[in-house]
Amino acid sequence: MIRKIISSLCLLLSLASFAQEGTSSPYSFYGIGDVRFKGTVESRSMGGVQVEQDSIHLNLDNPASYSHLKLTTFTVGGTYNSTTLKNDSSSEKATRTTFDYLAVGLPMGKLGVGFGLIPYSSVGYKIEVIPTAIGDPGSRDNGTGGMNKAFLGASYKIVPNFSVGANVDYNFGRIETTNTQFVNGVATGSRELNRADLSGVNFNFGAMYQAKLNKKLSLFSSLSYKLESKLASNNTRNIAVVSFNSNFEFASVQSADEEVFEKTLTLPSELKIGFGVGESKKWLVGTQFISASQGDLANTYNTSSRASYEKATKYSIGGYFIPNYNSFTSYAKRIVYRAGLKYEQTGLVIDSESIKDKGVSFGLGLPVTGSFSNINLGFEFGKRGTTSAGLIEENYAKFSVGLSFNDRWFVKRKFD
Repeated sequence: MIRKIISSLCLLLSLASFAQEGTSSPYSFYGIGDVRFKGTVESRSMGGVQVEQDSIHLNLDNPASYSHLKLTTFTVGGTYNSTTLKNDSSSEKATRTTFDYLAVGLPMGKLGVGFGLIPYSSVGYKIEVIPTAIGDPGSRDNGTGGMNKAFLGASYKIVPNFSVGANVDYNFGRIETTNTQFVNGVATGSRELNRADLSGVNFNFGAMYQAKLNKKLSLFSSLSYKLESKLASNNTRNIAVVSFNSNFEFASVQSADEEVFEKTLTLPSELKIGFGVGESKKWLVGTQFISASQGDLANTYNTSSRASYEKATKYSIGGYFIPNYNSFTSYAKRIVYRAGLKYEQTGLVIDSESIKDKGVSFGLGLPVTGSFSNINLGFEFGKRGTTSAGLIEENYAKFSVGLSFNDRWFVKRKFD
């Protein structure tokens, strides 16, 4: 049954990852867009912390985790995001519903394998300036697309409490932007269309270690490092003189000129370090630190004198509590209760203002009776950006659902 579910959802997400508009943030204009993937629903419900060597949940933050799976695990997640965007004078609301990830983990004794598809970043902005007086300039800017990540990784358990692993990621996607300039009272204006086809490969290495502190308590640790890598962007630019009607809507193309060229971007390296202490299958409190290098993500169509890039950092603290994971009399006691906090400097600087992201999260892990599968619900509330220097502040509320199906594969039949 799980194999049929995997086949159907892999096809569905493969198509949806190209079609979905995964963000409404004006900050997605910069770089490769708004980086949406922050981990599984379970991890995000704890502020991003995922340091335990879990046997039934797939950890997409550290490839060393695959060898700790006890059952074949298939996981898929999606999010409903409601955002209020505001500046000093006005505010707007926007909503998006997106697929976040699809992945499979296969345990093979001391070896574990993981693979999947992640819509990693999204571009989705619409900015309009309509002139009110004759002779005033106006403009329309919009962008769509983003970058996806297909990954394949393996992990090996050197000793029961220590494992290492590695992922190879293939990055691909397309970003399309349109910039239109016009003047009130003038029938013609200009339109610039840009298309960037992205492709590249990067590598991620990880290690996980668990140590007993006493009869009940354990120390959990996680370390992963993603190498800096190159991302090829095959760009097409079309600049045209166009005509408009009285409502400033595009009517026809007068003349056009097209240019094709390549730009090489640099995806930053990334270091993740996490520690936690707790009682296995009972409770955990952990913290995680992420540091990413500056990188070089400015393309020809989104270079701006207002914007620059810096090292990105993220601090997380969170954990979970299970009253009694094997209770036969109370379903509520088998629920996993999660919570966490995060503080992030995204690495984007506009008008000398570092764009920060602060949030609080909660979550529930609902076990499916009669199996090791579970449904995970996550709630995130936070703020990104600022109204200082004429910028945009985004106040968001996210509701996420993750499905984790577990089954036993590769079992030799004893009877025909």
